[in-house]
Amino acid sequence: MIKIIGMGKSVPQKCVTNDELAGFLDTDDEWITTRTGIKTRYVCTDESLTSLSVEASNQALQNANLSAENIDMIICSTLCGDYLTPSLACAVAGQIGASCPAFDINAACTGFVYTLDIASAYIKSGKAQTILIICAEMMSTQADWNDRNTAVLFGDGAAACVITAGDALKYLSLSAIPEITILNLPSDTGNSPFIKSKREKSYLYMHGQEVFKFAVNIVGKDISKALEALGISSAQIDYYVLHQANKRIIDSIRVKLQQPEEKFPVNINKYGNISSVSVPLLLCEMLDEGKIKKGDKLFISAFGAGLTAGCCILIWE
Repeated sequence: MIKIIGMGKSVPQKCVTNDELAGFLDTDDEWITTRTGIKTRYVCTDESLTSLSVEASNQALQNANLSAENIDMIICSTLCGDYLTPSLACAVAGQIGASCPAFDINAACTGFVYTLDIASAYIKSGKAQTILIICAEMMSTQADWNDRNTAVLFGDGAAACVITAGDALKYLSLSAIPEITILNLPSDTGNSPFIKSKREKSYLYMHGQEVFKFAVNIVGKDISKALEALGISSAQIDYYVLHQANKRIIDSIRVKLQQPEEKFPVNINKYGNISSVSVPLLLCEMLDEGKIKKGDKLFISAFGAGLTAGCCILIWE
């Protein structure tokens, strides 16, 4: 199977506070904090998604004591890179000096778990030995900054990890429920003279209450299935590393499991929701802070548009 041997992260320089948002939205710090747990988020000004991804990738390679020429494949999770084509993975490969297959996937906020599964399959098949995974999102360009219900939630950033063969991954499960009405981001139709129904520039739409219910329900089910599959209890998990979408979602799951707060690390207060970047960014910070130690059992879970969901259990090597 696989293990993670190096991680890196990058966020833009511009930090936007709740008070700053209150300057042009009908909201305030208390409203945002009590409903989401978010205090600040980082948004791009001069940065590109490629530049953030390159920085995160170089950190991950350095921490893995490898160079780009050692990479057999690059898999990038993103809603949309700096170009519709070529892929963000190819753009990053050119910047870091890699010469290997490179492609993007879109599983929304669940992208990191999906990329772990893809990387595991390639390594298990012998088609690759060392894979660079990148999660990169520029949510500030997807949100409607006139809508306080969504604009306050999101931030930008990138996180990367280097994957090789190992015994860390003990369980992984993916799922998708075809439901596009409660969380979506339509594309425009360009200027084709043949398309009868024109779509102008649109923004991310989310029915918050429905997403909340889906998240609490699916993560709860995924935890039960994963623990049962390995024959362990919820108390035997050292950390529950959950998608940073809303602090209330995380708290609801923690209360249901009756586990202590320290087992549920959060950084949504600093970064907001960065879609597929949220989980690997949190993992990277935990490693930097020395919280994750060899032998720790990590339950990782994410959910997003699709509706997609995924979880895994890693024993850190």
